[in-house]
Amino acid sequence: MAVPVQVEPIDVMPGPPAAKPVAGRSLWRIAWTRLRRDKVALASAAFVLLVVLIAIFAPVLTRLAGVNPDEPSYGLLDPSTAMPSGSFGGMSSNHLLGVEPLSGRDVFARVVFGARVSLLVASLATLLSVVLGTIMGLISGYVGGWVGGLIARLMDLLLAFPLLLFAIAIVAVIPDSAFGLNGNTLRLFILVFIIGFFSWPYIGRIVRGQVLSLKEKDFIAAARGTGAGSIRIMAHELLPNLVAPILVYTTLLIPTNILFEAALSYLGVGVKPPTASWGDMLSTAANGLFRVDPTFMIVPGVAIFLTVLAFNLLGDALRDAFDPRGGG
Repeated sequence: MAVPVQVEPIDVMPGPPAAKPVAGRSLWRIAWTRLRRDKVALASAAFVLLVVLIAIFAPVLTRLAGVNPDEPSYGLLDPSTAMPSGSFGGMSSNHLLGVEPLSGRDVFARVVFGARVSLLVASLATLLSVVLGTIMGLISGYVGGWVGGLIARLMDLLLAFPLLLFAIAIVAVIPDSAFGLNGNTLRLFILVFIIGFFSWPYIGRIVRGQVLSLKEKDFIAAARGTGAGSIRIMAHELLPNLVAPILVYTTLLIPTNILFEAALSYLGVGVKPPTASWGDMLSTAANGLFRVDPTFMIVPGVAIFLTVLAFNLLGDALRDAFDPRGGG
């Protein structure tokens, strides 16, 4: 009869814990991580957001301050010189940035409403140029052939066009009413169209170059193999991979359009007074008024400088975040 043998249990040493699977990070998450470490980018984004909020809530801010951007107040001027009474252009608790020479209008209210005009024109013109540039760049890069070559030559033609002279000529001869619009509304529409239409080749060339590179990738060949048409490939395969460069260039195009609108207003072909505009304020100050009241030129000049600088710094930070090797 067999005797059962007792086997002592063997203590098994626990092995190392299983490694956690490595989670992949998207391009947007990587870019956001880089942006959070960039203090200059965060400060620029905060300033841009502040300017946008000021432009949106301009009527509320001027109402709270008790001032009107279009209402003259000659009682705030020296009767003998028509210059603001007091130092620094008449700055006081009631007029934070002083008053305009000759008219006595509040400079704070004018700058706040000038931000609305500049950002409105720049944003709409940039939107128009981004839409046109993206569509034309996609078609030129992906379709190729004589269609792509024709679009590329059209880009070269528009880039060589004397845009400033053309804008001055068009805005100077437009009638008082057209297309169901009149006054400054018509002028804003013309400015947006001119700036946006003649700016799209810049982003169109960037998109075209990216598409020429992307269309040779394996995922495009796989999409073609599944029977996807050209429109579907451009919309669902190529366009999502172009969002990052389009976003970066958009932030760099907006300050350019702000400067262009200010230049047109400075030359007298922007919005008509008394509608506030940063360029028109600089133009008025340049007519000799800056010699006796330099504050009137400094305030809108600083507003343009800081806004354009913030957009450019933000655009550079976005470019470095999405493509650190191409940031230079």
